[in-house]
Amino acid sequence: MLLALGFAIVLGVGILTVSYFLGRQVGGKVKGTTIESGMPLLDRSHKRISIAFFLIALDFIVFDIEAAFLYPWALVIREGGWPLFNAVMAFVALILVGYAYVWKKGGLEIVPRRRPPAPYEAPR
Repeated sequence: MLLALGFAIVLGVGILTVSYFLGRQVGGKVKGTTIESGMPLLDRSHKRISIAFFLIALDFIVFDIEAAFLYPWALVIREGGWPLFNAVMAFVALILVGYAYVWKKGGLEIVPRRRPPAPYEAPR
């Protein structure tokens, strides 16, 4: 195994070295940008993504992991008996409390809550 690791490292370094010496060295200002592809951007704007999309994705991951924990339980429910059933019901209850909290806080809404417009004040 150590021999294979050493061979992989030597081969990787060798390929990179040959590529460096035989390939064209191109680059410049565009290639140094955060896009890193070397291709000019089609438009100059960097679009902003709402944080709500990331929060919903995080919620999805948390509740999806719950399903990953419930699957093995379903396979051994007969052998575990009532103590296992009670433990899993407590787990599900905690997940449901978390879900209700996220729902109440508006964490599942993609459209941001709109503030009512400020009352109009006449200029003085």
